[in-house]
Amino acid sequence: MSSGPAPTGDELLKVLAALGNPHRMRIVAALAGGRNYVSRLAREIGMSRPLLHMHLQRLEAAGLVVGSLELSESGKAMKFFEVAPFVYELTPRTVAEAAGTISGAGAHPEAGLTADPGAGGTTDPGAGSHQDRGTHEMRETREKEDAQ
Repeated sequence: MSSGPAPTGDELLKVLAALGNPHRMRIVAALAGGRNYVSRLAREIGMSRPLLHMHLQRLEAAGLVVGSLELSESGKAMKFFEVAPFVYELTPRTVAEAAGTISGAGAHPEAGLTADPGAGGTTDPGAGSHQDRGTHEMRETREKEDAQ
């Protein structure tokens, strides 16, 4: 994103979630030095290609990196990634403006923000940690008992 219009709440959440993972921050940092293809980037940052590809998809979905498929001289398909130009200004005002545009489940005051799956959490409120599920199950049990 350039320094154009302020991001919507959904856009800002996607970007913050993408950058909220240390692996993805390191990937952006590595790509800030120039474009690279997946295999070489995986070797340089010490990550498996499947895991790197998953993180790159997340960064691409947030608009932080751009991927392109190219053929090598030998005819081998190579996926290159580079950092997309972006600028985000985080101030209380921009966060408040973005919060007013959040759509879907995130717009509900009790929905809250969920953790990033790449950081060991979950984005599916129904698929939380074992502790979260246990709390949810206890709440359901109490509600059933109260109804009887």
